[in-house]
Amino acid sequence: MSAQRLLDWGLRFYIGVFFVYLFLPLTIMAAATFNDSRFPTIVPWNGTTLKWFGELWADGGMWAALGNSLMVAGGVLCMAIPIGVASALFLTTVESRAKPFVYGLILSPLLTPGVIIGISTLIFWRQFDVSGGLFLTILGQTTFISAYVMLMVMARLQRFDRTLERAALDLGATPWQAFRRVLLPFLKPAILSAAVIAFLQSFENYNTSLFVVGYDTTLTVYIASKVRTGLTPAVNALGLLLILFTVILAIVYETKRRRELKPKGV
Repeated sequence: MSAQRLLDWGLRFYIGVFFVYLFLPLTIMAAATFNDSRFPTIVPWNGTTLKWFGELWADGGMWAALGNSLMVAGGVLCMAIPIGVASALFLTTVESRAKPFVYGLILSPLLTPGVIIGISTLIFWRQFDVSGGLFLTILGQTTFISAYVMLMVMARLQRFDRTLERAALDLGATPWQAFRRVLLPFLKPAILSAAVIAFLQSFENYNTSLFVVGYDTTLTVYIASKVRTGLTPAVNALGLLLILFTVILAIVYETKRRRELKPKGV
């Protein structure tokens, strides 16, 4: 067997192991949803049932926590996207000695443990009589999620031809018109991608949310509390529904993208 063939087989084996490692836990989680056992497990198999979907539907606390997580994620999007885009524009267009400082300042929350961000956010805002809640959760998450947005937009800006913007200004466009009609359409794919990443980062966040959420509860905090008090396969049912929803969105997006790329008349 030649070295190239051996390398090909090794690569295929590695890819196979990688996908098994990636999807086997999700498969086990999905299978546990249909096991008639009060514990989220597939061994032993006590019979097939759909009752855990009914338990999920009747769990008002989980749905309230899911609604809180969606509200927080929406608030984070409204704050992180403008901050991230503005920071990226500043760091790529303005020549200033403060650029390295601003860059490091925005990226520093990414290097800070979420526990520290949550505690510091709570302590700081308590000085202004603002207690924990969804508002502080949004602020705490925005401090580091906006850095993801900035990095993605900056990567897109590296390929932008600045002569297009200058040409628009020479033709009589105002700076706002040049931004809205030239730069913003170019940044749209990066902004949409950053919005998806920001939403997912907010939705799954636990460390920061735990300290600032107060009496409200996000989905991750609620599930963590259920682990301590008694986890049932109803959580697996929710995970399965979220996976199916994500897969459906991915299929719809890919189908739409391929239709847009397909030549007209074909």
